[in-house]
Amino acid sequence: MTARPSHEDRIVTQFGPRAAAYVTSTVHANGPDLDRIEAAAQATRPKRALDLGTGGGHVSYRLARHCGEVVACDLSDAMVAAVLATAAGQGLANVGGAVAPAEALPFAADSFDFLACRMTAHHWRDWEAGLREACRVLRPGSEALFIDVVAPDEVLADTHLQAIELLRDPSHVRDYRADEWLAALGRAGFTVRRTVTHRLRMDFAEWIARMAPPASHVAAIRSLLEGASDGVKRALTVEPDGSFSFDVLTIEASRA
Repeated sequence: MTARPSHEDRIVTQFGPRAAAYVTSTVHANGPDLDRIEAAAQATRPKRALDLGTGGGHVSYRLARHCGEVVACDLSDAMVAAVLATAAGQGLANVGGAVAPAEALPFAADSFDFLACRMTAHHWRDWEAGLREACRVLRPGSEALFIDVVAPDEVLADTHLQAIELLRDPSHVRDYRADEWLAALGRAGFTVRRTVTHRLRMDFAEWIARMAPPASHVAAIRSLLEGASDGVKRALTVEPDGSFSFDVLTIEASRA
């Protein structure tokens, strides 16, 4: 019997070949959440910062301007390699890399005095374990910012968002609601200071091209969006071409 790939294997398979696309993605390279991360680092000047789930490395590039050292950590070795190459090309010699899942970070306790985690937690197999690890590797009182797609409070819109995410990317686990985030961070040992939400538009053609799902999945996504109720279409701001929008939650916290 052929062994099925693990969730971690699926993530590496999905994102490794697309590392360059995420490095150059304008959606990922910009946003008010990135500005908040940079402003927080500029205010605190951390000695050692962790970019947890670096993806295209856009957090690391911002942090490197204000930190002594930045570690770009990701489950995909291809992603980390692409980030390190891009950082070197930008003259950011203080960016290093680590390949590891969020649930088992290869760092000693209290290793960092700043952490940023952007648009990655919805891929974690064990979300709460990843949050506990994030808390463990931070020094007490250190700042952490968590940014991710946030699920709508309305259940039907939530279901539609999870469905189209999974059809596009089989490594998707869940976009969590804001109340789920706040409760889980408290259990992990964080104190939440402030939350901010902004709206993010996904151009359908670009969103699909970045992950290149099978044509049958693209058709299913279009069918779900076109056949959604008026309430779901309003919640996701579904446009005639399939483009849509969702809320992104930024949580400013610190290790208790």
